[in-house]
Amino acid sequence: MSEESPESTAAAASAEAADVESDESVEERRDAAVENGVSEADRDSTSAEGEAAGEEKSGSTEPDVPDVADRVAEYDEDLAADVSELESRLATAASELDAREDRIAELESALKRSKADFKNYKKRAKKRQDEIRERATEDFVSRVVSVRDNLVRALDQDEGADIRPGIESTLEEFDRVLEEENVDPIDPDPGTDVDPTRHEVLMRVDDERPEGTVVEVYRPGYEMAGTVLREAQVTVSTGESADDE
Repeated sequence: MSEESPESTAAAASAEAADVESDESVEERRDAAVENGVSEADRDSTSAEGEAAGEEKSGSTEPDVPDVADRVAEYDEDLAADVSELESRLATAASELDAREDRIAELESALKRSKADFKNYKKRAKKRQDEIRERATEDFVSRVVSVRDNLVRALDQDEGADIRPGIESTLEEFDRVLEEENVDPIDPDPGTDVDPTRHEVLMRVDDERPEGTVVEVYRPGYEMAGTVLREAQVTVSTGESADDE
């Protein structure tokens, strides 16, 4: 590798220094131009502020900022018309939305009041039903105890006394109480068709009566207002007589 001479090294250093000075000169000129531009902008801004202040002192007002449609109209009147229509529709939609929100709030408030009223109604209805049930029970018990009193009086008679008439009259009184409570006995006659909803079949017996009919009532049942309280226990015929065998 050849060594560079001192003269060539000095020339290269001089050229590099010249380039640096040239770059610094360019940057200085650029910064000066920027400062001049900022100064001019500041002067323009200061001038504009002074003019605005002068107008305010003289009582003049700034013109209103044009809306979107007006600004668009400067370039395209058809587009400005479309923008104006959209703005109108947007305002209408916003108004309708506010009205609907008010209506929703009103309905929610009414719903809460209705729920509270219905809850209170259920409480009052339950309380009223309980009171009616208690009064009905009290009335029924007050009539039944009189039947018990008659039975006690029948048992208090002397030994050997005929208590049958007293028992019969007590039974009549008790049946009258049940009738007043709309309670009817289920006591089918022999030969009556069996009703599974009202009769409980205990057994099937050989009897001359038609098959599937009641032969004998073992225990009567009761129903109240069409509702079966207790089924009647019965025996049912097989349709075959014991003599036939």
